[in-house]
Amino acid sequence: MARRYDLRRRALHLSGSLVPLAYLANVLSWRAVQYLLAAGAVLAFVLEAIRLFVGLDWAIFDRLTREYEQQNPAGYALAVIAAALVGWVFAPAIAVPAILLLTVVDPVAGLLSDVDDVDRLKAPWVMAVSFGLALALSVALLPLRAAVPAAVVVVLADAVKPRIRGFVIDDNASIPIGAAVVAWLATAYVPPVA
Repeated sequence: MARRYDLRRRALHLSGSLVPLAYLANVLSWRAVQYLLAAGAVLAFVLEAIRLFVGLDWAIFDRLTREYEQQNPAGYALAVIAAALVGWVFAPAIAVPAILLLTVVDPVAGLLSDVDDVDRLKAPWVMAVSFGLALALSVALLPLRAAVPAAVVVVLADAVKPRIRGFVIDDNASIPIGAAVVAWLATAYVPPVA
């Protein structure tokens, strides 16, 4: 039963790819993507505020949140808010790959791993598969000088979830933000590979 809920959570995660893919397919303008991301972030913020401070107890929250998220912002909210931040701060050439790295690599890594404990590292083979997938996706959308460091950041953010004063730095926030920052820095300051 728990595995079925895990699959639902991963499928929901993967569905987040639809918005950036709609942009890549010229179905949505970048401005429309930004507004959709902003609307999603506001909705997620409101739902989480109600869940954490008022006590909204919908069954869906129990099914889609992990134990450490019960008293902290849930991963879905962090993902949507981080994606919106990336979408408004960075140009589409950086934001789209950063969001897709979250929505594609993270659920695949989660399905491959039996580690749901934030205090344990994922198996090296899972990290290797995650790196290969992240690199393939990054190379398709970013210059090589940005693709490699972005893929490294994704694997590190997925594998290590540090705690700061009891708050888990969830990879749903650190993957898109970290990948976008590193890709932007590499694109801006690393010379092109000849």
